[in-house]
Amino acid sequence: MKSKLHKTEKEWRELLTAEQFTVCRRKGTEPAFTGEYYDCKEEGMYRCACCGADLFSSETKYDSGTGWPSFWAPTSPENVSAETDDSLFMQRTEALCSACDAHLGHVFDDGPPPTRKRYCINSVALKLTREK
Repeated sequence: MKSKLHKTEKEWRELLTAEQFTVCRRKGTEPAFTGEYYDCKEEGMYRCACCGADLFSSETKYDSGTGWPSFWAPTSPENVSAETDDSLFMQRTEALCSACDAHLGHVFDDGPPPTRKRYCINSVALKLTREK
């Protein structure tokens, strides 16, 4: 894996929208059913909104009914890391961009085969590069 991308808080604020900064750098979340990609059916590569790293392919995207884009696997296991999240009085698994540590969303064990994983990701943490 490449070395981590490090930026100051000021640099991130200049690069990202206010909502992207809140979600990606402050571990926020966007409201369900409001994000640009929750119901997107277009084909392409979902990249990190902060650093452009390849995260998820549209081939692994599915409708989980949760209101956020959901994927059953990242493009590569090295591209998305996981950490324990004990916030909100429960234990969850946080999904992070391995390249820049951007908060993406959470991973749950209730997804479809073959992985049975549900990567529940905030739209503002993603940038879709559409296939032509």
